[in-house]
Amino acid sequence: MHAPQTQRPNTKKQRKAFWLKQLHMWHWMSSAISLIGLVLFAITGFTLNHAADIEASPVVTEKSVQMPQDVLGKLGADPAGGKGVLPAPVKQWVEDNFPVRASSEAEWSADEVYLPAPRPGGDAWVAIDRVSGEVTSEVTDRGWVSYLNDLHKGRNSGGEWSLFIDIFAFACLIFAITGLFLLWLHSAKRKSTWPLVGAGLVLPAAIAVIFIH
Repeated sequence: MHAPQTQRPNTKKQRKAFWLKQLHMWHWMSSAISLIGLVLFAITGFTLNHAADIEASPVVTEKSVQMPQDVLGKLGADPAGGKGVLPAPVKQWVEDNFPVRASSEAEWSADEVYLPAPRPGGDAWVAIDRVSGEVTSEVTDRGWVSYLNDLHKGRNSGGEWSLFIDIFAFACLIFAITGLFLLWLHSAKRKSTWPLVGAGLVLPAAIAVIFIH
């Protein structure tokens, strides 16, 4: 006596249910990862588009500190080409005494080491007098709107933020692709799906062709 055969779950309806489940899972996961980033980039897209209308009042802070002779002596000889990072002890002292990250390349001359330290939403620099040991700095803060705008552009934001933008962009891509497939699977019951998708393509394309020269 043969055992009854079970039907394999390979019908069209079952396959559709499987893919719907997968697409919904990837769609909500990617949306959860990119949600806060999307809100940030939407807000800063608006502020960047109206940058001329949003006034900024830069705040400039100056500071002067005497570098200890033992730290000053560790500057050493000029690097090749007149540019190079600060030696580790000098870098640590600068970061302990000034609100800057001293990881960028400094410009070396006979009497001074000039360290540019640009940052999101502002600018900064530190100058080390190689003879007297006097260290001066200037930090410019242009406000939180400028800070968020620079994060949007990835300007002077560091490698960690650049990595975040890559991950965020990939999550947005997954979110958009899975959303497109979900639209396709549900489009039979929603007649306005493809006209709306087409409008999302035609409208910016028409504006670019007609008004941007």
